[in-house]
Amino acid sequence: MKRIFITGASGCIGHYITEALIQQTDHELYLLVRNPQKLKLECLDRARVHLLQGDMSHIEEYSDLLLKNIDVAIVAATAWGGTRETYDINVDKTLALINLLNPNVCERVIYFSTASILDRHNRLLPAAEKFGHDYIRTKYQCFVQLSQCEIADKIIALFPTLVFGGDRDKPYSHLSAGLADVIKWIDLIRWFRVDGSFHYIHARDIALVVAYLVNNHEIIPRRLEKDGLVQRLVLGNPALTVDRAIAEICAYLNKRIYLRIPLYIWLANIIIKIFHIQMDSWSKFSLEYRHFTYQNPVTPVSFGLNNYCSTIEELMKISKV
Repeated sequence: MKRIFITGASGCIGHYITEALIQQTDHELYLLVRNPQKLKLECLDRARVHLLQGDMSHIEEYSDLLLKNIDVAIVAATAWGGTRETYDINVDKTLALINLLNPNVCERVIYFSTASILDRHNRLLPAAEKFGHDYIRTKYQCFVQLSQCEIADKIIALFPTLVFGGDRDKPYSHLSAGLADVIKWIDLIRWFRVDGSFHYIHARDIALVVAYLVNNHEIIPRRLEKDGLVQRLVLGNPALTVDRAIAEICAYLNKRIYLRIPLYIWLANIIIKIFHIQMDSWSKFSLEYRHFTYQNPVTPVSFGLNNYCSTIEELMKISKV
């Protein structure tokens, strides 16, 4: 039995991770949460689940627990906005937590970053720091410092691609919450051809990978990359073009596609100007970059497990749209 410290348990991914570890393991869980009422799981009343009411801004209060007792740390907490808060939580306090762990006790640190800070060859993308939102920029800044941690050789940095997930007892991810808008506008969207591609993954599949990493020190070598001492894994299904995704959504909704007009950059810029669409620096960069694809992305299948969601059709059924 391992003692696992988890931050971000009240978020979408955190809910799935906590549920998977409760249902699939006998490990003792320490959940750091600001508001215990946000934990909606019905399986939290077990004796081996400890709720620690607090937050990352005061992580030093748990130094004794982290130093003496924690075998695995899952660092999923994040701040999404506000320059000072995001740097404090996503960089300073995240590094402080990792540095409080005892290299002689802790076996593994599973740190959540974002695929947005990587380029198509899984190298750091400088534009993420230059143009990224506070969240993206601070994830970049934190990752470049991970190799300086004493426990760096035990860190696995996870880079989720687009994340879907959520149900009656778990909060919805930003993307799943926005699916209804896609459906609302699909009659217009289906007329356009868009040059772009992406990966996506369901939060339950992320949780399955995390549970595997907790229990197994050996992972598939060809999927493993390193940045200094830090091991890296990109999480996502195989890349999908925007056109194919739209076609599969239309097929699921029984909507025919008769003609598709190429949405060139110059045409997109005209539409943005006509409708006064607000574009920040990251949005402008993304419009030009278009293909957010990565090398060797992993899902549960990569580790001999079964995927929960591998196709757009499955995603639509799960999302009940």
